[in-house]
Amino acid sequence: MGTGNTTSPTEFVLLGLPNRTKVHTCFLAMILLAFLTAVFGNSLLMFLIQVDSSLHTPMYFFLSQLAFMDICQSLTIVPKMSVDLLNPGTPISPAGCGAQIFLVLTMGAAECLLLAAMPYDRYVAICCPLQYPILLKMSVCLRLAAGVWISAPVNALIYAVYTMHLPYCGSKEIKHIFCEVPALLKLACSDTSTDKTLVFVSGIVVLLIPPSVVIISYARILSTVLGMKSTKRQQKALATCSSHLTVVGMVYGAAIIMYMRPNAYHSSEQDMIVSLLYTVVTPMLNPLIYSLRSRDVLGALRKLVGKYRVIQQNRQEL
Repeated sequence: MGTGNTTSPTEFVLLGLPNRTKVHTCFLAMILLAFLTAVFGNSLLMFLIQVDSSLHTPMYFFLSQLAFMDICQSLTIVPKMSVDLLNPGTPISPAGCGAQIFLVLTMGAAECLLLAAMPYDRYVAICCPLQYPILLKMSVCLRLAAGVWISAPVNALIYAVYTMHLPYCGSKEIKHIFCEVPALLKLACSDTSTDKTLVFVSGIVVLLIPPSVVIISYARILSTVLGMKSTKRQQKALATCSSHLTVVGMVYGAAIIMYMRPNAYHSSEQDMIVSLLYTVVTPMLNPLIYSLRSRDVLGALRKLVGKYRVIQQNRQEL
């Protein structure tokens, strides 16, 4: 298409789901429930890690970072999505759309990189337990976290700026529930084959290399676990690792389907469902998966509830 019909977008409109009143009402209720669960669950997990000294370990430091990312992801997507479901056709400015792209990609890439770094903690704890205090000091954890928080925003900023500077013409209606790069590329007037290739290559770097590191790490861990003589230690190690692998499967699986599927297999409806999985559903499930499978987190929660009951009893006695 020529560039003669190119216009600078003044506003975009997120179409979201098909306009069916009953479906919208039920869907909005489920989204808000997932949103509240995600924010409350991750906030509680962060609070427990902060106040309970037994959770001041590298593993729970990484979990607190993951919980923060999930809260930010939910806050970036759900409020605007709820407004669009209640008032279809509500516009979003190019700046707002670019901000959504930046924040979603930042949190998504940061979570993928962090999930790749977390097996190092389990590997050292299980395979080299005597060297754990040396190899995984807090300074090492801070450097790993800093690497994640620096690289993810840089990658996201490049995509956000480049996408929002593409020439757009004709319809400004985005067939999606939030601003996302693949959905916007469909509206661009210029040839986007190069852009799609860059998205695919970036997907290989962010979505295939880190899971390979995870698989290699857990292969070494599994080999060590199977060689343990204590069944109790085996069960504890496998429980911790299975929680992480479950989250890795959900996050990487949904992101790979979204960003690495061939264009011929993309549809607006499928893209919306997949996007919901890694931006709404996964943040809701993460604290449940880690807390229900962790005796340390459940123990910290019991202690917190016990302290609250003691305080309430003391107040009644006074």
